[in-house]
Amino acid sequence: MLTFQFVPYSEIEALSSIKRINKLMKLVKENKIILLEGKLKSHEETELIAKTMEEIDGKFRGIELGVVHPESKDNMLLWHKIRQTLIDALLGDRKGFTIIGPASIIKEIKNDPEKIQLMIEEAASKK
Repeated sequence: MLTFQFVPYSEIEALSSIKRINKLMKLVKENKIILLEGKLKSHEETELIAKTMEEIDGKFRGIELGVVHPESKDNMLLWHKIRQTLIDALLGDRKGFTIIGPASIIKEIKNDPEKIQLMIEEAASKK
């Protein structure tokens, strides 16, 4: 069975970077595909990938990660850009979402500004 788990930003915002990474790793190791509101900080993504590499073994093959975020328009008014930057600084970057899942299930994540494609491994047929 394929399980998606939505993790709202409010559930991870008070956690330290290490605790965020540990929470996400725990869910992925339970073979869940995580739909995370917002995105991790770049150093958290790097740390998540490093932790994943350390934990690869016969059962755990790693993770696939994809981030989808709305592109800001170049013609946006200066006031709107300043306002959005201030909101992001105060509330955290909640725009977009992140998909994280086990490499044993997710073959590939392709994304562009307009869509995301999640390719999964086909389950071995039971005879």
